[in-house]
Amino acid sequence: MTLPPFLADLIWTYQNVIVALGVNGLLALAMYVVLAAGQLSLGQAAFMGLGAYSSALLSLRLQLPFTAVLPLSVVAPVGFALLVGGPTLRLSGVYLAIATIGLGEVLRAVYLNVDVLGGALGLSGIPEAAPIWLIYLILAVALLLLWRVGRSHIGRAMEAMRVDAAAAAAMGVDVRRYRLGVLLASAALAGLAGALSAHATDFIGPNDYGFEPAVTILSFALLGGIGSPFGPVLGAWVLTLLPELLRGFADVRLVLNGVVIVLAVLFLPRGLLAWRMRRIAA
Repeated sequence: MTLPPFLADLIWTYQNVIVALGVNGLLALAMYVVLAAGQLSLGQAAFMGLGAYSSALLSLRLQLPFTAVLPLSVVAPVGFALLVGGPTLRLSGVYLAIATIGLGEVLRAVYLNVDVLGGALGLSGIPEAAPIWLIYLILAVALLLLWRVGRSHIGRAMEAMRVDAAAAAAMGVDVRRYRLGVLLASAALAGLAGALSAHATDFIGPNDYGFEPAVTILSFALLGGIGSPFGPVLGAWVLTLLPELLRGFADVRLVLNGVVIVLAVLFLPRGLLAWRMRRIAA
């Protein structure tokens, strides 16, 4: 039985939104782990691109099954994070943000100019092998793990680093090791998000992993709040649904996200989730 075209389009659009909610939730967690340790790293879009392109190439060129591709897709972003972690983690604050955005733009230029990566046209025909239930299972497991970590001594060390890295080091926290650890965790989560997105939508392009996505991922965490891993996921879902609710403003999505960040910083410095918890407590 063939569905009417309008109904088929509606179902397709709804499915894409569900996938985007799950993938963006993982990206929000990738941003959360670095912000929770006091690091303003904006390399999550770059890590996502590495995961997406590596998984797509393994599927298209080597014909590997998705069960093998998914874990292997983490290798490229984590390896890249190890490679750049040494020099970039010497930086902090806005300097680290600029450096990581620059690395992302370098990778985007590679995607645009290397033929085997599809160039400006991207890669299409990627097997749609990532079921929605798997995306949300990985998101749920990541949420649970990060929540447990936040309640452990590792979480307390990260909080101390966020407040004052020098004081944390004086208390015996190995700041450099923790910073590298959260960078690797962020790379793994973003790489998984990229692989899942590639195998859920069957297409990837270089512009999906540039400056705009990096800012959008940051806005997820700032809107939701970094007091717990649930806050950034909430922020990601709000900002993912917002363009769907305001389709007429889709062309100015980056401007809307910028406005949301400014309003969140001014009126909700601890994020939406902290505001909601205060309302419940009241």
